[in-house]
Amino acid sequence: MLANYLLSILVWLPIAGGAVLLVIGDGNDNRSPQAGLMRMTALGTSMLTFVLSIGLYAAFDNAATGMQFVERVPWIESFNVWYYLGVDGISAPLILLTTFITPLVVIAGWDTIKQQPAQYFSAFLILEGLMIGVFSALDGLLFYVFWEAMLIPMFLIIGVWGGARRVYATLKFFLYTFLGSVLMLVAFIYLYLQTGGFDLFGFMNVPLGMTAQKLIFIAFLLAFAVKVPMFPVHTWLPDAHVEAPTGGSVILAAIMLKMGGYGFVRLSLPIVPDGSDYFAGLMIALSLIAVVYIGFVALMQKDMKKLIAYSSIAHMGFVTLGFFLLWSITAGTGVRLGVSGAMVQMVSHGLISGAMFLCVGVLYDRVHSRQIADYGGVANTMPIFASLFVLFAMANAGLPGTSGFVGEFMVIIASFKANFWYAFLAASTLVLGAAYTLWMVKRVIYGEVANDNVAKLEDLNSREFIVLTVLALSVLLLGLWPAPLVDMMNVTIDKLVEQVGQSKL
Repeated sequence: MLANYLLSILVWLPIAGGAVLLVIGDGNDNRSPQAGLMRMTALGTSMLTFVLSIGLYAAFDNAATGMQFVERVPWIESFNVWYYLGVDGISAPLILLTTFITPLVVIAGWDTIKQQPAQYFSAFLILEGLMIGVFSALDGLLFYVFWEAMLIPMFLIIGVWGGARRVYATLKFFLYTFLGSVLMLVAFIYLYLQTGGFDLFGFMNVPLGMTAQKLIFIAFLLAFAVKVPMFPVHTWLPDAHVEAPTGGSVILAAIMLKMGGYGFVRLSLPIVPDGSDYFAGLMIALSLIAVVYIGFVALMQKDMKKLIAYSSIAHMGFVTLGFFLLWSITAGTGVRLGVSGAMVQMVSHGLISGAMFLCVGVLYDRVHSRQIADYGGVANTMPIFASLFVLFAMANAGLPGTSGFVGEFMVIIASFKANFWYAFLAASTLVLGAAYTLWMVKRVIYGEVANDNVAKLEDLNSREFIVLTVLALSVLLLGLWPAPLVDMMNVTIDKLVEQVGQSKL
């Protein structure tokens, strides 16, 4: 019975937990029994959700070609709208990433959030449930509801607990992402008129003319490119990251950006394969611009959060590059390799970027500055922190043996099979990533102690050590043993490649 409703439990359990936190409230002070109960409820809910998602992984059949854990009941019968959930080898890893990161965010904010902590943790739990809903929804209208609803808690997280320019940043974030998604709803309505329902599989199977496919692809592109974000609609992300609290930056980089990539592979490629083929050259060009140009932009940053934000844009360029290499590789394993590499890159980037934002949060909690120039010689006073930070920096630069290498290497190999110059430009990230990441590490971690603030720093407390060590082990495990993740995706990706290769004209 649990298996029959596992996805619904994963969606609604954290949302219910968030509602309970609002009822419990903050208490009179951080050390009151009420405040302790609230925090334990937040951690318990997020950990239970993670444990249940491990059950999903354990019961997942890697050889199955269809959706698993399917739930389908009528929702709005007059419009043929269903509450329709299911997962495959593409969505299941992203659900696992979501449930893995959320408890770490709760632990990271355990005693650092002084203002309205109950509402803070509640927003993250509700956001977790809505994000899982996006990854498991198989009805177009249900997908859209989850997609737009998750903007609300993130809007509040940035707008209430953010920095000095939080109102500007959160409005920019909301307007970019909301307006980009409106045309996706228009595309869904058009497809509804063609099929009589919002079933995503109905959308995938309906014949569509070339003009319709081009217009639908553009509508999807505006929604998903903003979320990735792709060049040139990326400008909201650095502002959002800089002003967001540490937990907000972690969730934004680790999970919410992945929804753009997921949208391309779940909707754009299978629903409008000919339209995707038509725009593939443009998508590859924009992806390579993100990898190269944004890498140079990252080199110019003086704020650690901005540098990591621009690094995220550059690394997410590999995701869209891997997806749209499909039409540049005619045969062989390279066809699947690009998509597989893009999926591995999404999971890996979630771990690495989340860890790096948490590291910046550790420093900010002590010094209240994100400026690189305000640090220097941190390794002298925080050796354990410095070791972990350097590991994450190496992973961000694509060091072999870390997860950052696996996905990028797979996409670069696929690029070689498509076009030498694609591979040449994509591989430049190995140089640029090392340049901007190691430049930051050199200025912040190494050298003599730069000032009194650095001299007074204390190393990681037990809570920070647990969070960063868990992420470090995950980055190494995926880097040294990516097979379980790749095996989980292979059959689904093979089916996607076959589906995309069939014209709908």
